Amino acid sequence: MYKRILVPLDGSKRAERILPHAQNLAAKEGATLILLYVVEPGMVPFTPGLSMAATPAPQELELYWKSLQDAEKEAAKYLKAQADSLSKQKINTETVVMRGDPVSSIVQSAEDQNADLIAMSSHGRSGLERVFYGSVTNGVLQKVDRPLLLIRAQKDE
Repeated sequence: MYKRILVPLDGSKRAERILPHAQNLAAKEGATLILLYVVEPGMVPFTPGLSMAATPAPQELELYWKSLQDAEKEAAKYLKAQADSLSKQKINTETVVMRGDPVSSIVQSAEDQNADLIAMSSHGRSGLERVFYGSVTNGVLQKVDRPLLLIRAQKDE
């Protein structure tokens, strides 16, 4: 039924709670797990005294670009470790690092990777916490055009 399962991860133990479920599905279906990490570009550091319309100094842009590249390298290293662990269990894996908004990137990656299913962990936010921090899971749920498997992670993880 499922041949390609997209599994968005963010490096947290909460997000990793989906892995045993995705692994079981992949083993039963002979599916490939596509491990996705989305690096969110931060805003260019603000320099006091410059207007918001001013162009950042070249040094600031260089530092920003380097930090973004470092984050992508760390994401790739993290995904490789996860993939290696899954491969020992005879699970086929692929890894993808994207840069951008997590919701849009997950939805776009599902399309680009031809995923039959998106399997992810909800961080279990509710009330004010959800209002202040937003919800990637909720955003994906609203925009996705394919099946979505959600596992609710506990707050203490």
